[in-house]
Amino acid sequence: MKKHLFGLLLAVLIFSGCELSSDLGETRFVGGVDFDALFAKPSVTEINAVKIDWASREYPAQNVRVEFTEAITLGGKPGTVRVVSHTVGGVKHYGAIIAADGLTSRQAPIVVYAHGGDSGVSVDSEVQLVLSFFADISDQFVYVIPSFRAETISYKNTTWQSDGPASPWDRDIDDALSLITVTLQLERGADPSRVGVLGFSRGAGVGMLMAARTEEVDAVLDFFGPTDFFGTFVQDVTRQILTASPPDLPGLDYLASEFLLPLQAEEIALEDVRNAMIRRSPVFFADRIKRLQIHHGTADTVVPVTQAESMITAMQDAGKTSTEFQAYLYQGGGHNPLTLDGSLDRAKAFLIELKTAN
Repeated sequence: MKKHLFGLLLAVLIFSGCELSSDLGETRFVGGVDFDALFAKPSVTEINAVKIDWASREYPAQNVRVEFTEAITLGGKPGTVRVVSHTVGGVKHYGAIIAADGLTSRQAPIVVYAHGGDSGVSVDSEVQLVLSFFADISDQFVYVIPSFRAETISYKNTTWQSDGPASPWDRDIDDALSLITVTLQLERGADPSRVGVLGFSRGAGVGMLMAARTEEVDAVLDFFGPTDFFGTFVQDVTRQILTASPPDLPGLDYLASEFLLPLQAEEIALEDVRNAMIRRSPVFFADRIKRLQIHHGTADTVVPVTQAESMITAMQDAGKTSTEFQAYLYQGGGHNPLTLDGSLDRAKAFLIELKTAN
């Protein structure tokens, strides 16, 4: 009778999608999905498959058009905001370029501003607020602000909508790299040999993946970005998605609808989902990132500090030196740079190093 009851309980656990105890030596199932198979450490073959795909990607900017131009003040000097459109991979994309006026040929490093969230980016509020923290050097860079596909970019009272479909942490990179080529066409002061990315949250993940995908990106400033889609954080989030209680976090609607729920419904292969997770995980490509500075708060409830810790380990394992990699974890800091005491000063110094790099 006891054996019968145990067998019945085991069956209930399996078909209800509950996680089986590892103490029993059983495979973990959540919502009918084999978690051990889904989150197994990626093989060299799987990682190389992503690299091969990346090598085949092209980012030519076609149908370039300046949609809007306005004079602004940048670090106390005259400058210009341009909102531009272009097509990349057949998709129309909008972005902005900000630069001081009168720059000489290839004088200024490029800084890509990669926004957080999945609701687009505001140039006149969000971007200019960030630039105000670097006011005394802000006129010394050319800023490139992608909207990312399926999202908006706004300036004052006008909004431009990029075409889709959305592709967080993947085609985001295509959009940003293509917008850099547009910048080089339109802004003679932009220096292609000095390119950095300043990214927040989702955008920080984009920045690290940009640096992993192409040697054109020299340095990345990572503010609390996701780094490892195989870590405990994503496992916990996946468990919530598969049991019909998804958290409200940027990019997760896409991952749920395009990969995790179809996997649960047996409409997509496990290897395709793993490929999507690997290509969104900078930890597996740390050796390709030239320079990285990490800022993350220990009390971050949106992207937990374990994501930064995973990247720290990956960079150390890749043999990165102190000139190539710095990481700062802020006790009690949250998902906001203003709660990370000293982070903006360190970020400013990092940008100055980009400016003075040969």
